[in-house]
This record gives sequence, C-alpha cells and structure tokens, in this order.
Amino acid sequence: MTAGRQIKLGMFLRPAGHHLAAWRHPRAQADAGVNFRHFVEVAQTAERGLFDMLFSADSATANAVFNASGLRRMSYVAWIEPFTLLAGLASVTTHIGLACTASTTYEEPFSLARKFASLDLVSGGRAGWNLVTSGNHTAAQNFSRREHPGKDARYRRAREFAQVVLGLWDSWDDDAFVRDRDSGVFFDPAKMHALGHDGEHFSVMGPLNVARSPQGRPVLAKGALGKGAAVPQFKLGDARGK
Repeated sequence: MTAGRQIKLGMFLRPAGHHLAAWRHPRAQADAGVNFRHFVEVAQTAERGLFDMLFSADSATANAVFNASGLRRMSYVAWIEPFTLLAGLASVTTHIGLACTASTTYEEPFSLARKFASLDLVSGGRAGWNLVTSGNHTAAQNFSRREHPGKDARYRRAREFAQVVLGLWDSWDDDAFVRDRDSGVFFDPAKMHALGHDGEHFSVMGPLNVARSPQGRPVLAKGALGKGAAVPQFKLGDARGK
C-alpha cells in the first residue's frame, strides 16, 4: 500500500447474506432480516474491526424479478426498515458510519431530508444517504401508481430531489440556536434560511425543522444520478474515531 493511504472498509448489511440460499446454511442466522440483536452483533463486530461504514440496502417492494417459485426461496423479502435499524444501531456503536438506501422516486424531499438529518443528530454525525431511483417496476404498485416511471424521468426527478434535500440541510447556520435564557432568545432568525424552491417536480418552502447536524449535513452517495450531476458529495468521517 502507498504510504499515507488507507483502505476504507464498508459492511453491507444484507439479511442472511448475499447468496440467495445463504439462509439455509446450518450456521447462518435464518431470521437475520428481523433479528435486531443479530444486527447489533454485526455492527459492533465491524466497529471493533475498524470498518468505516455500515450500509443497509433497501427496496420499496418485496417482489423481486424472480418467478413465484424463486421468490419463495428468498430471504430478502421482509426486513427491518433501514432508518429504524440504523437509529437503533447508532445507540450501540460509537464511530462507524451509518448509511442506507432511500429512493427519490417514492419519497418526498422534505420528509427524507428530515429523517436523514435526524439520524445524523442521533448518531453524532455518522449518517449517509445512498441515493437511488428504484429499478423494480413493482414498487409503483405500492404507491398508488399504475406504472413505474421511465429511467430518464426518474433521473430528472432525482437530480432535483437531491438539490432540494441539500438546500434543506442548509436551513440553519451552525450557530443559529443561541438558547439564551436571560434574553429569552432561542434562535437567531437571521441564521434561519427558507429554501423557497419551485421546480419541475417539487415546490418546497422550508426551512427544515431539524437543526444542522454535527458534520454539517449527512454524507451523500450520488451514484444513481449519473455523470456530470451538479450535486456535491461529502467524505465519510473516519470510523476509527481519530
């Protein structure tokens, strides 16, 4: 390894493992997707091993691209929702990053920005968002839609979605909340910023009703946006706590 460079390690939290038949192994945790204590053990083991990040993938549908015969053999059809899972793991870990998938196709910017900002506060600045647009067409059926949007439409929405979320995460300056008991001033209005976004897909006034997080804003992975997307990324903190 080149001097001065480090490998960043991430633990992929996949119920019962990546292999479709992994849950059948005699030593596997067959109920891993709904077993919180199992996830705690995995998270704490990864942190002791100096991993930098835990990552929980997600989907808006239990129906995969398999036929009925194949689907009934899969363990990845029911699992703990990632925000709930990572918020729980935040309380039993100290340094490791906590990232999960959330879809711009079946979420709204304000509610998603609020959830990730809250996870960042709960975890002490360790939250990350894996931005996706959802590739499985059956997800549409769970959100009162007849058809899954085409790729181009999903990506246009995703880019605007990300810009709105980033803007909402900047709703408050770092020192906006003075909390001065003597004067009775809780926050400085000059340091609160309404977004006032009105675009093709979203109209969002803001500000976000969650304070700025310890790291400024959660980490954003923008792989789903494609090349040339004008959305900044942020580096993961060092899970080793140095």
